[in-house]
Amino acid sequence: MTDVTSSGSAEPRAVSIFADRGRLAVVALGVLGLCAIILQTFNIQVAGLFPLLANRFYYLVIGLYLAASFLIFPLAGRGTPVRLIDALTAVLSLGCGLYLCSVGESILTQGWDIIPPQQAAIVSGVTIALSLEAVRRIGGTILLVICGTFAAYPLFADAMPGFLWGPSFALNETVASLVMGAEGVIGIPLRVVADTLVGFIIFGSALNIMGGGQFFMDFANALMGRTRGGPAKVAILSSGLFGSLSGSVISNVLTTGRLTIPAMQRTGYPARYAAAVEACASTGGTLMPPVMGAVAFIMASFLDTSYTTIMVAAVVPSVLYYLTLFFQVDLYAARTNMQTTVAEGQPTVVEALRDGWHHVLALIALVTLLFTVSPGRAAYYATALMLVMALVRHRKLPTWEGVCVMIEDITINIAYLIGTLCGIGLVIGALSITGVGGAFSRELIQYGGGSPFLLLVLGAITSFILGMGMTVSACYIFLATLLAPALVDLGFSPIGSHLFVLYWGMLSYITPPVALASIAAAQISGAKGMEAGFTSMRLGIVLFVLPFLFVYQPALILDGALVDVVLSVGTAVVGLALVSCALEGYLYGVGRIGLLARVAVGVGALMIVVPVRTVELGGIAVMVVTALILLAQRRRQLA
Repeated sequence: MTDVTSSGSAEPRAVSIFADRGRLAVVALGVLGLCAIILQTFNIQVAGLFPLLANRFYYLVIGLYLAASFLIFPLAGRGTPVRLIDALTAVLSLGCGLYLCSVGESILTQGWDIIPPQQAAIVSGVTIALSLEAVRRIGGTILLVICGTFAAYPLFADAMPGFLWGPSFALNETVASLVMGAEGVIGIPLRVVADTLVGFIIFGSALNIMGGGQFFMDFANALMGRTRGGPAKVAILSSGLFGSLSGSVISNVLTTGRLTIPAMQRTGYPARYAAAVEACASTGGTLMPPVMGAVAFIMASFLDTSYTTIMVAAVVPSVLYYLTLFFQVDLYAARTNMQTTVAEGQPTVVEALRDGWHHVLALIALVTLLFTVSPGRAAYYATALMLVMALVRHRKLPTWEGVCVMIEDITINIAYLIGTLCGIGLVIGALSITGVGGAFSRELIQYGGGSPFLLLVLGAITSFILGMGMTVSACYIFLATLLAPALVDLGFSPIGSHLFVLYWGMLSYITPPVALASIAAAQISGAKGMEAGFTSMRLGIVLFVLPFLFVYQPALILDGALVDVVLSVGTAVVGLALVSCALEGYLYGVGRIGLLARVAVGVGALMIVVPVRTVELGGIAVMVVTALILLAQRRRQLA
C-alpha cells in the first residue's frame, strides 16, 4: 500500500522478533494502533474510552505510529540497530501524541488552534520537529527542505512578493495552527489513512504473507507461460495483479522480480530489457484497481467523491498501459524469433486455481464489498473472509511468530505513511492559513496565458520534477493542492486533472535520473541501472501519452456516452498497438520494418489517438497507405 519496501515475506526471519527489543516494540505499538483503529472504525464501545472524538483518535494514531517510525527508520539507517536517540524520539513522539489526544476536546471547544496555552504550543512545536525528522528519515533531504520551508512560511509570508504574499503569524500561532488546526498535521491525507487505508494495508499484507504473491505468479504462468515471449508476459500480469493490491512499486519489484527477471533472461531477453519490463509492470500496479495505492483514497477525499468512482475512472487508462506493455514484449519476441519455452512443472490454469482459489474469492469479495459497504470496512471484511478460507484450505493456524511478522509488516507500512503525511500536513496547513494555495493556482493559469495545453505541459514537468524528490503520495498531495484546481478552472474534468498529476508523478520510478524501480530491477538482472532506466522509459512511453489523452478525452475515464467510450477506447487500443509496432520495429501482418516505415507507422499511430475525428481518419489513411506499400515490398522480395 505504500512506496516503502515492506518486509512482506513469508520466509523466516534471521532474528526472532521476540529476541529483538526494537522489533518487539514495533509490534507492540502496531498491536495497540490496530486495536485503536479497528475499535474506532467499527464504532465499538469499550469502557467509555472508544469510540474517541475524531481529533483525539488522529492524535493517538500519530503518537503510536510516529513512535514506530523512529524505531523502523533509525538514525543510522534502515536495518541498523535501534540506538538511544531512536528510543528517545519514539518515546517523545508517543508522549506528544498522548498529550494532544488527552486535550482534544479543549482544542475544539476553546480554540487552541488560534490562541494556544503555552504548554500546548510547546508540544505542538515538538510535534512539528519530530514530524520533520520523520520525513527526513523516510523521504530524504529534499522532502525535508520542502516541508520545513513551508512549515516556516507563515512566519514571513507578509514579506513575500506578488502572489506569494500572505498574512504572517506569530510562532505560537503558526505551530498551533499546523498541529491543532483541521488542515494541518491531521488534515485530509492523514485522516484518509486512519479512517480508510489501514484496512487495505492489512488486506495486502495478509495476502502477501499467506502466499498471494506466489499464487499470482503461478496463475500468470498458467495463462501466459506457453505463449510467445511468455516469461515477459507473466512478469507483466503477475506484477500488475500483485501491485494492484500491494500498491508498493519497489516492494513489487523485489517480490515478483526475483522470480520473473531470471525467467525472462533464460528465455533470451537481455538483462536491461528484463529489468525494464519488471520495473514498468510494477510501476503500473499502483495505477491499477481495485486497491491501487494510498493516493487513490486521498484523491477521493480531495474530490469529495467515493473511492469506487476513482476506481472505475482508473480502469481503462491502467488497462491501456498494461496492454501496451503486452504488445511491446510480444513484438520484441516476434522480431527476435524468440522460441516459446515451457518451464518444467509449470501449472495449468486449473491447477493454479485449485491451489489458490481462496485468494481469488477474497479479491472478488473485496471488489464486491467496495460497491456495497464503506471502503473503510470493506477491506476488513475481505481480510476476515480470506483468513477463514485460508484456514479451511490449509487446515492449520499460523504460528505466533508468523502473526507477529504480519503485524510488523502492517506497522511498517502504516508508520511509513504516517511519518510522511505528518510532514506533508505541514505544507497543506501553511498553504491553507496563508491563503497562498488558491493564489498559486490563479497565477499558474495567468502564467500559462489561459492555454490549457501549455498549463498541462507545465504541470507535467512540475509533477515529474517533484516526483524525483518525493514519494508518490507526497508529490500528489502537493500538486493536488496547487496544480489540479488550476486545471479544473480551465474546464478539465476534476478526476482527469487529479489522475494527470498522479500519472506524471509516477514517471520518476522508470525515468532517469532517478528511476528507482528500474535500478531495483537492474540489481536483480545484473544490468546497469541507467541502461535499465532508459529502456524502461521507452517501454513505459505510454505513461507520457495517456495523461494527455484522458484529460482531453474524458471518455477514456468512462465519463461520457457509451458510444463515445467504445469509440475512444477502440481508437486508443489501435493507436497504442501501432505505437508499439513503431517502437519495436515489427508490424503485425507484415513483419520487420525499417526506419522510414517505423516513422510512418508512429506518425499514423499518434494521429489515430488524437481525439479529433478528422485527425483520426487522417491517421488511418496514413496507416493504410503504409501497410499497402510494405505488403507490396514484401511480395516483391518473396517473388
